[in-house]
Amino acid sequence: MKVLVAGVSGKLGRKTALALHARGHQVAGLDRRPWPDAPAGLEIHAIDVRKRPAEDVFRRFRPDVVVHLATMAQLSLHAGSEDQLRQNLGSTRAVFDNCHRHGVRRAIFVGRHTFYGAASDAPLYHTEDEPPLEVASFPALADLVAADLYAGSAFWRFPALETVVLRLCYTLGPSRRGTLASLLQGRLVPAVLGFDPLFQILHEDDAAVAVALAVEKRFRGVFNVAGPPPLPMSRVARQAGRRLVPLPEPLLRHVLGRYGFTGLPAAALSHLKYPVVIDDRPFREATGFRHERDADRAIDDFRLGEAGAFPLP
Repeated sequence: MKVLVAGVSGKLGRKTALALHARGHQVAGLDRRPWPDAPAGLEIHAIDVRKRPAEDVFRRFRPDVVVHLATMAQLSLHAGSEDQLRQNLGSTRAVFDNCHRHGVRRAIFVGRHTFYGAASDAPLYHTEDEPPLEVASFPALADLVAADLYAGSAFWRFPALETVVLRLCYTLGPSRRGTLASLLQGRLVPAVLGFDPLFQILHEDDAAVAVALAVEKRFRGVFNVAGPPPLPMSRVARQAGRRLVPLPEPLLRHVLGRYGFTGLPAAALSHLKYPVVIDDRPFREATGFRHERDADRAIDDFRLGEAGAFPLP
């Protein structure tokens, strides 16, 4: 099949493109970030998916399947510009509109399990039919939720388009990139005193395989994607060689981004208190997906990752 990957230069985008190419698919990619050392056989276009030249790629390449990975889910201390806070929704609108205009048969939106939000009254395992929790105070998460909901609207807006919405749990691995990797980048990992939430971790290589399977299997709908059983935050930090520092929440708000702590917006503190754990059984049943690497392997690969690693304690 001819597969177009939007957001191909990101961590998961590169691994997904390589996995699809290895499985015999013809792969092209869109990303405003360059991929200068992309392997031969991959057609890479340094284009913002929201801009008009991206439509020319759709028109010329004529993909059978589009994988939309051009979303951001970083928990940044800085709110970002107005454009950044609308990037996920804007890119998703552009991708699905181009899919509709150019006769794409199948579209796969890759979102995040943080869609469900973190709250004290949330169920232990989230299922795909649950709505997002309150996100008004968290603009970056609100944008990701808006993109997810827009992708889901394609089920009725574009009924001829086979649409799949994937909500991936945290990914981790040697690239040392992603939301969880950002939390673990500093030697000191912030924690809210009295809380030790569960974290689901999927090795980034297994995540790429999961997306590739979604390309190849014939199904549609919304699916959670996870891997091994969740681990408590304290265990994740310890195995990653970091020092977990529990502090009262009012004090923690003042030290984030200072004194060696990772920078997080205050709205993200709920994710350091309450778990966001998903039920992934429907996806496994639909695709036959089985993770090959456990959470320990994902954490160890992050710790020993070559990109920007600092000496271990």
